[in-house]
Amino acid sequence: MQAAILETHTEAFTLKTIMLPEPGPGQVRVRIAASGVNPLDLKIHQGQAAHAKHPLPAVLGLDLAGTVEAVGEGVTRFRPGDAVYGMTGGVGGHQGSLAQAAIVDADLLAIKPANLSMREAAALPLITITAWEGMVDRMNVKAGETVLVQGGAGGVGHVAVQIALSRGAEVFATGSAGQRGVIERLGAIFIDREEPVADYVARLTGGEGFDRVYDTVGGVALDASFQAVRRFGHVVSCLGWGTHALAPLSFKGASYSGVFTLMPLLSGVGRAHHGEILAQAAQLVEAGSLLPMVDPRHFTLETVCDAYRTLRAGEGRGKIVVDVANGEPSEGK
Repeated sequence: MQAAILETHTEAFTLKTIMLPEPGPGQVRVRIAASGVNPLDLKIHQGQAAHAKHPLPAVLGLDLAGTVEAVGEGVTRFRPGDAVYGMTGGVGGHQGSLAQAAIVDADLLAIKPANLSMREAAALPLITITAWEGMVDRMNVKAGETVLVQGGAGGVGHVAVQIALSRGAEVFATGSAGQRGVIERLGAIFIDREEPVADYVARLTGGEGFDRVYDTVGGVALDASFQAVRRFGHVVSCLGWGTHALAPLSFKGASYSGVFTLMPLLSGVGRAHHGEILAQAAQLVEAGSLLPMVDPRHFTLETVCDAYRTLRAGEGRGKIVVDVANGEPSEGK
């Protein structure tokens, strides 16, 4: 099979033919149709993601959508011909999705939503798992609660907004002035990220704060989240880098949780839950409650570097996806 190989950090990918083994116990072989591109992929490419533990030379790409070709011993949930999606590699030394096929842990996969193309499905796994772990696993958002999403038009943010809305919450989301239309089309109440946190807390919650806050931005947005949460509320962040004062939380009796989506891939623990999340997310997608934003441009294994440059330049209009199957756009359902 052909694969885009990264041999040296910061350098261009090399298209090579590599051998593909048969699936072992608990594994499946997936013929990859499309590969989603994430900011973490850029960091790995640049050698700036030591936590991803992905030694070179390597095949990058965390997210995939494709078709099961073969199953290993003990795999009963999938059979050849199944259309699947998942976050299956590209870190921890596991082959990524910038290749025509991959041997992956079946626990990491779910049946692709029937109403999405392969491109659309490949855009979802990492951001959906990250959003789900925050909204559902950590905060257990419930109907009637007020939820603030920091960065509501971003990759994780736009999924987090939709998950919270699907659970009956009243959702607010920060963004730039230019992102107002996106956030409001999702169904959230827009907050300009330039507005002081004390002002929008007073304006929108009567000074009480939000029941749940999901920070997808990090840095000052996480500090603002600690100020925006109400007494006994809960803050979650998927970008908890840096040093942050926890006193604003302590004074309110509020709590904080972090999300590290790579843990099951790196440790081997909890992989089945990722498959479970994607199976539940597929139900939301098929019900019309969750849809990805996908950049309309098409990239192939031969033009992966162009896809990375587009994301690095901030020019993506939604999730950037690489078409893998035969170098042709992967629009099939």
